[in-house]
Amino acid sequence: LVPEDIKQKYPNDKTGQINTLLGKNPLLFDTYLSGAIEVDVDCLCDGKDTFVSGILEHIEEAGIHSGDSACSLPTHSLPSDLVDELERQTAALARALNVGGLMNVQYAIKDGTVYVLEVNPRASRTVPFVAKTIGRPIAKIAARIMAGETLENAFAHYGAMPDPRNPGHIAVKEAVFPFARFPGVDILLGPEMRSTGEVMGLDRDFALAFAKSQLGANVDLPRSGTLFVSVRDEDKKGILPAVKRLAGQGFKVLATSGTARFLAENGVDAQKINKVLEGRPHIEDAIRNRQVQIVFNTTDGQKAVSDSKSLRRATLMQKVPYYTTLSGAAAVAEAIAALRAGNLEVRPLQEYFG
Repeated sequence: LVPEDIKQKYPNDKTGQINTLLGKNPLLFDTYLSGAIEVDVDCLCDGKDTFVSGILEHIEEAGIHSGDSACSLPTHSLPSDLVDELERQTAALARALNVGGLMNVQYAIKDGTVYVLEVNPRASRTVPFVAKTIGRPIAKIAARIMAGETLENAFAHYGAMPDPRNPGHIAVKEAVFPFARFPGVDILLGPEMRSTGEVMGLDRDFALAFAKSQLGANVDLPRSGTLFVSVRDEDKKGILPAVKRLAGQGFKVLATSGTARFLAENGVDAQKINKVLEGRPHIEDAIRNRQVQIVFNTTDGQKAVSDSKSLRRATLMQKVPYYTTLSGAAAVAEAIAALRAGNLEVRPLQEYFG
């Protein structure tokens, strides 16, 4: 790989060869934060004072495009000291960039460490969601700041500054996808944005807010029936609490051989079912025959993703809820338990904002 001219210049010096080669062809080393929590933060700043209008915790792990990920405001699992740190870093960034108006920051949190993914000194797609959640016209306030008003004076036109960390309710944003309109498309999510809209679920409880967001996205969560589980080895331990929760609610559990064996070893009665490549009757047959009501499935590697594409397509055609992340599975297990408890209610916005 080392050109001859560099070898001749450093005939017996491998270090010199490598340093010269890298000087002409720099290398970029990336590290992927597997299992990290992604967070969106919106703030208003007048160049001096900063108001963090919303900290949105993504339901899906970092790596899924922020526009395709469900998220909650306020956060539902982050400890208060981490939220304090996010507010501190956001205010410092806004002042350093001399922001006048809106700013959005995307963070990833892994093992308690906060990583900055990107900073956008502008309005983001989350602004309408944040404004509806905290009950203040964030874009109008930002426009007044851009026109020269201070943060305090701009806010004064629309009431007191609310507390986005304790609004008295929880809002969950869910993405809406057009997959059913495009035959043959794969529904697996990734870093490229694929959603064409979003909905909002509002309640005083996270599980119910998440359930409402699913209903708004035209996902009919089952109250009973059969759960199919097939996850990669590194996700087996993480999926266990969600599976146990649904099994405890009376759901029957189907699983592929490796997952079924793991579940059985950990106290879950799971019936083995064939993968598509293992011959009939297999899981795709069960889905098309409406014998499965919800699916938890994670994949790893190009071959596994390709092999499970027909499974994902079958769930789409039969309108079976399908979750591909551990955090999504945990959230939906909570939501189904809340729905089974019969706590779903419709309330006017006045009850939330007075």
